[in-house]
Amino acid sequence: AAMTAEELIGELNTCFSAFDEIAGKYGLERIKTIGDSYMCVGGIPSMDKKFPVEVVKAGLEIQIYMKNRMDEKSAAGTDYWNTRVGVHSGPVIAGVVGSRKFAFDIWGDTVNTASRMESHAEPGTVNVSEATYHLIKEDFECYYRGEFEVKNKGIMRMYGVKGG
Repeated sequence: AAMTAEELIGELNTCFSAFDEIAGKYGLERIKTIGDSYMCVGGIPSMDKKFPVEVVKAGLEIQIYMKNRMDEKSAAGTDYWNTRVGVHSGPVIAGVVGSRKFAFDIWGDTVNTASRMESHAEPGTVNVSEATYHLIKEDFECYYRGEFEVKNKGIMRMYGVKGG
């Protein structure tokens, strides 16, 4: 609220450009941005068992970047926002629909569940679904966050990933 529209767009461009670099480093693809949200995916077009690990690595690196950015802004006396990262693993449908303004997108329950993981994350953390936890638990130290009521999903177990 304290930023002008131009300042906000400048900050989003700075952050999203950094996120693009991080995503590229781990072989992920940015799907889209929606306001201040950034969606990327691993395993498209070819699925590999390493992608859940790579997505979580990217999420942790994004959190480190945003913590450093927040610290810089705070040192300059400027308020800044915190971020939440949510990760879920599963099948998606990918492609282009419609007859105007073509844009590659992904759909499916996996996308909706990943969004719910983000909305239930604590600020500054990476929150993963139980499905993703089972795919990454050998590579990361995780902690059980509990069971949460999730819109259109019911009760879901969630895990936080240590690091960052």
